[in-house]
Amino acid sequence: MSTDEGAGGPDGEDTRAFVLHPEIMNNRDRRPSGPALEEAVSLAAALPGLSVEGAEVVPLRTVHPGHLFGTGKMEELRLRIKAADVELVLIDGPVSPVQQRNLEKEWKVKILDRTGLILEIFADRARTREGVLQVELAALSYQRTRLVRAWTHLERQRGGLGFVGGPGETQIEADRRAIDEAITRIRRQLEKVTRTRALHRASRAKVPFPVVALVGYTNAGKSTLFNRLTGADVLAKDMLFATLDPTMRGVTLETGQKIILSDTVGFISDLPTQLVAAFRATLEEVLEADLILHVRDISHGETEAQKQDVVAIMNTLGVSEETPLIEVWNKLDRMDDAAREATETIAARSDDVMAISALSGHGVSDLVHVVTEALDGVRGAETLRVGFDEGRRRAWLFDQQVVTEERQDEDGWSLDVEWTARQRAAYGRL
Repeated sequence: MSTDEGAGGPDGEDTRAFVLHPEIMNNRDRRPSGPALEEAVSLAAALPGLSVEGAEVVPLRTVHPGHLFGTGKMEELRLRIKAADVELVLIDGPVSPVQQRNLEKEWKVKILDRTGLILEIFADRARTREGVLQVELAALSYQRTRLVRAWTHLERQRGGLGFVGGPGETQIEADRRAIDEAITRIRRQLEKVTRTRALHRASRAKVPFPVVALVGYTNAGKSTLFNRLTGADVLAKDMLFATLDPTMRGVTLETGQKIILSDTVGFISDLPTQLVAAFRATLEEVLEADLILHVRDISHGETEAQKQDVVAIMNTLGVSEETPLIEVWNKLDRMDDAAREATETIAARSDDVMAISALSGHGVSDLVHVVTEALDGVRGAETLRVGFDEGRRRAWLFDQQVVTEERQDEDGWSLDVEWTARQRAAYGRL
């Protein structure tokens, strides 16, 4: 969402917001309330044009079907919200259309739930054509069942989704037929974009460098590591969802082998189901990766829970369990000496864990070495016969640096090679 149209007020001032994290006491799977509230505030801070004026955990024994909160708690919160003079309340959890409508009527403010906020952030971050279309499709799927506020963002050149305000926006009943027509139009556009991506993947397959995908919880430091390894200038901020669109760069390893490094959108707990489906196409590099680097913020108090969220989403996406994976324990620089030493000692006991600081560079060269060994480990040995009239195929093999020994006779060459399945398939297409 841009600052000139969206979250900001009519005079260009930030929208004053209040963050609530409902803690359902009878939910055994609930996250610890402190870190959950902290993450919710960070989500709000990731959206330009918002000013968080207050935040609190709201314990609930049961969920009220019509208002989410009970009568007494709702009145207590109304007074607090009024005192804070806020225009928007962000509720860190699901809010039904009925609950949203009733709370807005009682509190005289706009309500945005966790899904709506994440959609707004994604809309603000999307840069590629596919990213923009995927966000719009997810937003329309979300809006279809609830009151719609100026979904004309579809016609905008830029900006957010219009959930949190904007010039001339009014609360209107959803025109389902209009939304359905928009969904159909966007899906057609996405089909064209997807076909283009398929062509690009086919082109890359002809020069089949191994793909190494960076995945992890949002704000784990993936983009910082990506920049250090590639020398690129990807947005890397201490902010949730700093990277949305997948970014790919070539990297030459210490052996001279070239790889493609892919930086992907960060995962998060309770990721909206609309976005899991909508961004499946943008995560194809993860599905096809030869090696996955799972980057973790090892200094975070909820690092283990974040790991489980990432693993769950990868399973949902269909990432193969056979794909080699290295855990990268990042952000050692945020630890004191004793904690850092203990973390490195634990990591050193495992062959598939590396402890680093992408920010300072500590441990990154060791990580590159382990990546090189891991990629070599997925190579197979084979002997090929190449005739004198197949000079192009021979040159390709040497260019890929897969030849370990060559012998020549009167009919051509015998070449011993060590290569990946991807390289073997590409050779067969030459």
